[in-house]
Amino acid sequence: MEELREALSNFAFGGEFVSVKEFGSGHINKTYIAKYKIGSEEQKYVVQKVNNGVFKNVDELMDNVFAVTSYLRSIIRENGGDENRETLHFIKTVDGEKFYRCADGSFYRAYVFVKDSVSFDFAENSEMFKSSGIAFGRFQKMLENFDADSLYETIENFHNTYWRYENEFVPALEMDVKDRAKNCKDVIDFIKSRKDKMSILVDLIEQGKLPLRVTHNDTKLNNVMFDEKTLQCVCVIDLDTVMPGLALYDFGDAIRFGANTALDDEKDLSKVSINLDYFKAFAEGFLSECGDTLNQCEKDYLAFSAWLLTVELVMRFLTDYLNGDVYFKTNYSDHNLVRARNQMKLALSMEEHMEEMEEIIKSI
Repeated sequence: MEELREALSNFAFGGEFVSVKEFGSGHINKTYIAKYKIGSEEQKYVVQKVNNGVFKNVDELMDNVFAVTSYLRSIIRENGGDENRETLHFIKTVDGEKFYRCADGSFYRAYVFVKDSVSFDFAENSEMFKSSGIAFGRFQKMLENFDADSLYETIENFHNTYWRYENEFVPALEMDVKDRAKNCKDVIDFIKSRKDKMSILVDLIEQGKLPLRVTHNDTKLNNVMFDEKTLQCVCVIDLDTVMPGLALYDFGDAIRFGANTALDDEKDLSKVSINLDYFKAFAEGFLSECGDTLNQCEKDYLAFSAWLLTVELVMRFLTDYLNGDVYFKTNYSDHNLVRARNQMKLALSMEEHMEEMEEIIKSI
């Protein structure tokens, strides 16, 4: 708390401090809500301790965030929208910096909490999931003319599934530092048997068939803020992984997370499968906003991208399990293995329903 108080005192919030408490369910950064009293009004700010073990260059990360949000604010103003609700408003430190560096080397950043908004860890119905599709599709659309090459790659090869296989999964399996490989032969065999399909999207990039765009790269439902009364999407948050990528990554990861019939750490695998109604709802929302910006190759691989991103998460969760749980937050010793098996079951369900998923995209 002493470190947190130090960070809070160095942001240009204004007003009188009221309270601060931990908030959210993210796997990577630690997030707090800080309340301040400004006159008779209460103002809430989101304050985050950035995980600089995951994000190696916080300067580049925050340059990305400020560049993208500034651009979005200008687009929203031009379209007659509310720039204070429809994108994030980051706060600089009292010294005019984009983040605060504590004496111990930890990093904090802050932004205004989106007024009268709420977030959800899972969709309560298909309409809510469709609304998140609209949000992420609109995010793509608004950034259509932003120069993706001007952004830093905050995590190199983030969605390069084949690279992750060769450079992360295989070394973790060979080293097996916690002697855990014996516990997960089923998942290891699953990953190895699908190696040949892992490079399909990056191969299409190299062939010039898939364009690099500004992409969010972490399109979970809880990265959309909803209006607390109408439950319509307000804005997209958690911009740490905004960088050059594929629209397919954003679509696929959203489906992986949100169209699962269970949470991604459900132990009872009989509850895990692809919800085709949710798949269709998200696709309708996403394509209603950015469908006219996608080329035919992108549209052809939308369903495949959901499968590939799911396989990627199988591999990422298992890699972290083999490495001793050094990346994702865990609540118990086998948490990452449970997540890996959960995503494996989801990928298997997608394989069974791939033709239906492709037909849904064609019908839209």
